[in-house]
Amino acid sequence: MTVQAAEEYVLGVLPKLGVNKRRELVRLVYEIAKRDGAPFSEILPAQKNLNFESAKKQLLARRYPVNFKTAAKDRFYLPKLELSPALQADLTPRPFYPKTVYIETSVQDSELAARVRAAFPNAQFKETDGKTQVGSPNFSRRLDTLLIHREKYDFLKPCPCSCAAACCGYNLINLGFGCRFECEYCFLQQYQNLHAVLLPANLDEFLNKIDGASFRKGPFDRPRIGSGEFTDSLVFDDLTRYSQKLVPFFRARPQLQFEFKTKSVNIGGLLEAGGCENVVVSWSVNSAKITDTAEHFTPGLSARLAAACEVARAGYRLGFHFDPVVIYDGWQQDYARTVEQMADTLPKDKVAWISVGTLRFSRELKKMIENRFPQNTILDGEFLLDFDGKMRYGDSQRKEVYQFLLPLLRKVFPHTHVYLCMEDPRLVQSF
Repeated sequence: MTVQAAEEYVLGVLPKLGVNKRRELVRLVYEIAKRDGAPFSEILPAQKNLNFESAKKQLLARRYPVNFKTAAKDRFYLPKLELSPALQADLTPRPFYPKTVYIETSVQDSELAARVRAAFPNAQFKETDGKTQVGSPNFSRRLDTLLIHREKYDFLKPCPCSCAAACCGYNLINLGFGCRFECEYCFLQQYQNLHAVLLPANLDEFLNKIDGASFRKGPFDRPRIGSGEFTDSLVFDDLTRYSQKLVPFFRARPQLQFEFKTKSVNIGGLLEAGGCENVVVSWSVNSAKITDTAEHFTPGLSARLAAACEVARAGYRLGFHFDPVVIYDGWQQDYARTVEQMADTLPKDKVAWISVGTLRFSRELKKMIENRFPQNTILDGEFLLDFDGKMRYGDSQRKEVYQFLLPLLRKVFPHTHVYLCMEDPRLVQSF
């Protein structure tokens, strides 16, 4: 099945359509065929007196069976379908070993630069003034380039939660950009101007700004600060050893909470540093199906939970993020199994918080996902333009997720703060 085949079929059924109308029908026919495995002729049969309006109505009803009757017409996003084989993700497993390492002049003598030189002796090293564009034009080749730099801007900032979404008062430290994992839903794919891994060498400058900073607290007893926005907090920690400075720094500041947010099991630095009550190590968790099919190169749930138990024994508290929850046939049973496995494995008194959020993405990211992962199933759901301009499941579907997961989690973890992440305030208030 190709885009060209869908275009030719639609053109054969409705030859007089204009470009924009044909574009919408091609996308609908293609998405239905991909999801259902049905031939085009069964999806849009040639019929006498068939016109654009009736064809679109018929296709929308099949593509969006849950939301078709209730959603406003302008919430169905039907851009031109453009798939390029050149953009497909390379899912060949390989170790992280950059071919080229750029080190900014100002951090040539840093501890991180020295560790990088020792770790990758066969890489090509180049000095840079920080103004030269680095990286590959192909996102899949981003791990070929590593930049060690001095971060000058995003030391501390509030979580960039959509302005219309309910905010949990999170605060961020920007400790790097880029990731070794290939999660199909990852928003980093839409950053087309930077296909490289960036690691700041001036962590001490970050920490020097914290004592004089003001932080949002949100619904928690203390301000929360985290480092997992543009990278996994621990995936490069054996190289950066950021944890060796972050843990003792926050141990001395019990009025703050710091969160490492990860999918990795790279916990050696944490164990070496020794845990403390106000440092929380959080794992993103999902159903086994989503972990296996959409979170490429990541450790499985059992490995993540085993790592969580290790850091809990070392004195850290734990957090978990069911984000993104993906709706598919049988999702309830699969997510219940994840919760059951957590309940059977974890020390419940060590779990500080659990967040829940459904899959959401920008319009640009939708196009990137379908190009990089053309066989994905995560986009097969019914995504509509929503209150903050992002693509989300309809209200009734999101409510169904939260009505299922929140009571279950609160029952299993009765002393844990369970909350919704980046959601419509109207929905948050009802839970």
